Amino acid sequence: MLTCPTKDAVRARVRALKREGLRVALVPTMGFLHEGHLSLVRAAAGAADRVIVSIFVNPTQFGPNEDLATYPRDEERDLGLLEKEGVDAVFMPSVEEMYGAGGDTIVEVPSLSGILQGALRPGHFRGVATVVTKLFNIVQPDIAVFGEKDYQQLTIIRQMVRDLDMPLEIVGHPTVREEDGLAMSSRNVRLTPEQRLQAPVLNKALCAAEDVAATGANVSDLEALIRGTLETASEGEIKSIDIRDAVTLAELDGPLKKPAVVLLAVRFGTVLLIDQRVIAPQTQNA
Repeated sequence: MLTCPTKDAVRARVRALKREGLRVALVPTMGFLHEGHLSLVRAAAGAADRVIVSIFVNPTQFGPNEDLATYPRDEERDLGLLEKEGVDAVFMPSVEEMYGAGGDTIVEVPSLSGILQGALRPGHFRGVATVVTKLFNIVQPDIAVFGEKDYQQLTIIRQMVRDLDMPLEIVGHPTVREEDGLAMSSRNVRLTPEQRLQAPVLNKALCAAEDVAATGANVSDLEALIRGTLETASEGEIKSIDIRDAVTLAELDGPLKKPAVVLLAVRFGTVLLIDQRVIAPQTQNA
């Protein structure tokens, strides 16, 4: 497995692979890998001949009061895990290598970046779209794999790829969960024992909404059910509950008649947890 600290190094590796006629998949990460990340790597390996993983903690997607400085890192462990998965190369640039000096160009999907999590974290999705565009331009993969846990991010990236005619396929992979239902996240290690005990309430609320949605319930009733479930966690502060069109993220109201995505954000101390679930009335599930 190659470790590529520079753009030139990873570009050279990908060019060599493509000269052999091989399809290349990219899995972008911010490191501190867990089973959720590794499931993306395995999905990428099943869809392409070779897998490139990027590890880069992107400063432009963190707000001034967010956890950039304390974001967990363990590069040696990450590289060991990726080598066991048969990854071909890991792109590990520094901030200076990634952005250089004097960079002034940004990428943004305005209709999707300022809503939901984007409203809670202004500028976050601009940073995501910009760094993902750079990764696509640097690596030039045939496929890129992202987790569905970050559903709004996945929707934005798909829109961006369509709008800018980027020549690659975007693959979404289902959320990977702990045994108690908590969505795997690098931030979970920062929860206190009591917060960790209560954190699976997000999945509990999603499961309840999924069950009730099958009856064709009203969106307002679903939101009330979700809120009531989340409020049972005394350590959690509800930041947002959104029920949106599963494709466009448009707002919904009245009886649920088509697939919707439930997007949750709950803060436990300094840790903001997000989760999601696509739900549908029975006629859609049949």
